[in-house]
Amino acid sequence: HVQLVESGGGSVQAGGSLRLSCAARGYTYDTYCMGWFRQAPAKERERVASIDSEQKTKYADSVKGRFTITRDNAKHSILLLMNNLQVEDTATYFCAAEPDYGYGLGTHPQYWGQGTQVTVS
Repeated sequence: HVQLVESGGGSVQAGGSLRLSCAARGYTYDTYCMGWFRQAPAKERERVASIDSEQKTKYADSVKGRFTITRDNAKHSILLLMNNLQVEDTATYFCAAEPDYGYGLGTHPQYWGQGTQVTVS
């Protein structure tokens, strides 16, 4: 049974920082791509950042230079460090994962977390 358990998030003023964590359970963590999506009210879901089994990362243009995704293989988790947060970063953030097929995290991953709210004012 695959589980993605998110933590972090919360409220912060513009220019501040937050860190999101996602712990993976129930599958062979090292062979999976993982990442973060976000969805704001009345907006489409956006793939924010991803990291594959070889530690290659990808970022949405809207967060490049501000967000950093990393893997902690010992803890079977990923982290998303979000700096210089802006009001437009306000959204529910979802951790996602799927097997690494060689082309990075897709737009419809197989597994999802419950989501965590990030509010920037």
